[in-house]
Amino acid sequence: MEAVTEGGWGSLPVPLSPGVLRALRELRFHQMTPVQSATIPLFMSNKDVAAEAVTGSGKTLAFVIPILEILLRREEKLKKKQVGAIIITPTRELAIQIDEVLSHFTKHFPMFSQILLIGGRNPMEDVEKFKEHGGNIIVATPGRLEDLFRRKADGLDLATCVKSLEVLVLDEADRLLDMGFEASLNAILEFLPKQRRTGLFSATQTQEVENLVRAGLRNPVRISVKEKGVAATNTQKTPTRLENYYMICKADEKFNQLVHFLRRHKQEKHLVFFSTCACVEYYGKALESLIKQVKIMSIHGKMKHKRNKIFTEFRKLPGGILVCTDVMARGIDIPEVHWVLQYDPPSSASAFVHRCGRTARIGNVGSALVFLLPMEESYINFLSINQKCPMQEMKPQTNVLDLLPKLKSMALADRAVFEKGMKAFVSYVQAYAKHECNLIFRIKDLDFASLARGFALLKMPKMPELRGKCFPDFTPVTVNTDSISYKDKNREKQRQKKLEEQRKEREENQGKKKFVKNKAWSKQKAKREKKKKVTAKRKREEGSDIEDEDMEELLNDTRLLKRLKKGKISEEEFEKKLTGNQRLKAETVEDMDSEG
Repeated sequence: MEAVTEGGWGSLPVPLSPGVLRALRELRFHQMTPVQSATIPLFMSNKDVAAEAVTGSGKTLAFVIPILEILLRREEKLKKKQVGAIIITPTRELAIQIDEVLSHFTKHFPMFSQILLIGGRNPMEDVEKFKEHGGNIIVATPGRLEDLFRRKADGLDLATCVKSLEVLVLDEADRLLDMGFEASLNAILEFLPKQRRTGLFSATQTQEVENLVRAGLRNPVRISVKEKGVAATNTQKTPTRLENYYMICKADEKFNQLVHFLRRHKQEKHLVFFSTCACVEYYGKALESLIKQVKIMSIHGKMKHKRNKIFTEFRKLPGGILVCTDVMARGIDIPEVHWVLQYDPPSSASAFVHRCGRTARIGNVGSALVFLLPMEESYINFLSINQKCPMQEMKPQTNVLDLLPKLKSMALADRAVFEKGMKAFVSYVQAYAKHECNLIFRIKDLDFASLARGFALLKMPKMPELRGKCFPDFTPVTVNTDSISYKDKNREKQRQKKLEEQRKEREENQGKKKFVKNKAWSKQKAKREKKKKVTAKRKREEGSDIEDEDMEELLNDTRLLKRLKKGKISEEEFEKKLTGNQRLKAETVEDMDSEG
């Protein structure tokens, strides 16, 4: 480990308490990082701080140490249910990690109680826990914390407990705002006392963070820490000890290249990023089947109760593969990650930097590799300009085993795999269409046939993006996919039961004419009818009378349309009756003309 230091802890202008120094020795943090030496003295001397530093630079200790020192220096000691500090983070995983770091220190200060408030468990458990053990230091995600402020009816008056608050920390502040927590944060801030110290910590200072600084901090000191050896004009966002690579390969070669790479680095620890939860589900299962003697785990934002357990377990592993979405991209500190593999490029350039930052942390070396399609090659130049992120090319390996037929066989043998593949493909295309950098990631340039082969699909799914397109380069399987059964016998039993119910329903409705509504046509007709009604209403308001015959025709036509929409008459009958109404009116007018 190369030292990234700014002197020992003894060089701080305000001496640290013996318990804090003991915890630092136990954790083997003998020297300060630049962000720690810049932030700790200011935070401890009644200053609000807005700190920006590259990911993996030691920001957690930069606020954990001042929190403890500030609370230790209080004249009046905190009671069990008095809250002295709150740390708010965007994800459960980051909250768990901070809580773990904090516990290394608080074990030397038994007078302080700490509590972790995150989603994925019953909020009443948190209420009872707080009532029983208290929480002088709260580590929380915004949603759960806001919820507990509104639990007065359950016997928890958190608004009163926070009146003693000394310090508020918003960790990964830019991510808190990106993830849509602004409303929750504003609601929480309403409950907190104005006289407090506030710290905003993030890897990037966005305009939203700047707005939050102005709104929530009193005369803040801004801290922007660059790594040693990085020129002042250079704004490189990734750690200097990170080796960044990219690989250009076709969509139907990507998976084979990934498996080949992981098989060659079995003893190491990897994070593999995908763009969607469905892709994590699908490719996670695929990698489990194809890479033996390696612990493979999957984690994404839609997991509820399992996430905390998976994250904690993977952190303790000496090696293995964690297949994940961007839920693991920010602030997470997993020890000794050797490679960050980005199977799908992220939706934003800043997310690219945060993914890479899961390795090469606190002076360690690490490597990252992103897989790109040939049409996405200009992303490399974009990153070098936008994020000052230098990258080297890694050529695709030759003579790589083709594992896609195996993946197809898995889908044919288990309907669950087949369905996961279809969902993953659809979610990938939809995510691609919403990419922030849509000048490079253009959905109209995607080779859907190659992409479907890369997902080892048995057939093309029905989705709007593929409507009207044909794919001569993609050969669907000859097997009827409806006949593929689930390996799980209970799921298959339920599916067969549902199919039987649908068959009976079809038999019962066999004699009845079923009108299949053409949405586009009906929308068009409804629009015309609405226009007629609006015109009629306007004429009435202007005082000009509609002829009785015109009104009658309008009413008749509207009634017919309603019957058509409810399926009481077919499209053919509707046209016939509509024409009949118009013909009758024309004949009546003709008769009147001849009599006149």
